[in-house]
Amino acid sequence: MPVLCVGAVAVCGGFVWAGLSGSIWGFGLAHGLMGLIGSSATFAPLMADTALWWNKRRGIAVAICASGNYVAGALWPPIVQHGIELIGWRHTYVLLGLVCGVGMLLLALRMRQRAPMVQMDAAPAPAASAQGAAAGVVPTALLLDRSRPFGLRPLHAQLLLCVAGVACCVAMAMPQVHIVAYCTDLGFGAARGAEMLSLMLFSGIVSRLVSGWICDHIGGIRTLLLGSALQGVALLMFLPVDGLVPLYVVSALFGLFQGGIVPSYAIIVREHFPPREAGARTGAVIMATLLGMALGGWMSGWVFDMTGSYDAAFINGIGWNLLNLSIASWLYWRTRGPSPRLALR
Repeated sequence: MPVLCVGAVAVCGGFVWAGLSGSIWGFGLAHGLMGLIGSSATFAPLMADTALWWNKRRGIAVAICASGNYVAGALWPPIVQHGIELIGWRHTYVLLGLVCGVGMLLLALRMRQRAPMVQMDAAPAPAASAQGAAAGVVPTALLLDRSRPFGLRPLHAQLLLCVAGVACCVAMAMPQVHIVAYCTDLGFGAARGAEMLSLMLFSGIVSRLVSGWICDHIGGIRTLLLGSALQGVALLMFLPVDGLVPLYVVSALFGLFQGGIVPSYAIIVREHFPPREAGARTGAVIMATLLGMALGGWMSGWVFDMTGSYDAAFINGIGWNLLNLSIASWLYWRTRGPSPRLALR
């Protein structure tokens, strides 16, 4: 709750500051406050905390939580545009800050209780273990050595997940950041590109929910491996396509294929690291994915500037996706056997 309250104040303050700013520097710093503190204090901590409250249906719970930003991406733009046309962008910014800040603070009050599963990394008592065995349920602590995630040192496992997060999101950023410019380059106009982006984000909502359900059945690392492979297929599909209708179809498929990748990292951390470390470790991996999105958006534009072709930018994204797929495959290879989720059922 305290973390969410800090995020709510930062979001409110950033929007109001931006609405009242008198220079581009103040406007930029206000957005920096919203991202550096506002967004960072909500998305990753919410996923980490949600993963600690659920056991049997943890995947779908985290997926619902992670779908919030995609729902916002679909709902807020027309509301904001209407506000700008009606009362101007400054007043719209101030109202956004007040609505979001107050709303987040009120919702944060509902999350005062600490998640009960932070104690699950403690060794189970012999009696509890015997009861679990009699009931046919194997305690999580007996399934995985959380002091050696994937059989590695915690730092090494964390670094691998962070590199995987950067790699998958560098690849993910190419269509998400450049689809409007890509459509313009093909002669279809920015409006068609904006529609494809909206379709991509809407498909991402479906993807996250479906991937959460899948995660409950096969575990986090297998879900990451599946999502990475499908994202690579979608990126390959962009290369031969240059028609308007096929681009709509591929954009929808890309949204469906990639939406579940980021939430799977929170599940992986929850399954393989001690629960008491979930916040910091989930935050680190999600930070890596955001760095990947930022790097991928810039890198794809740089590749286009150097080559004059978006095909080269897509190929660059495919290369990064292969890096993510390689790391996910190796980590999966090190955890062969029943998935943690299946063993708990």
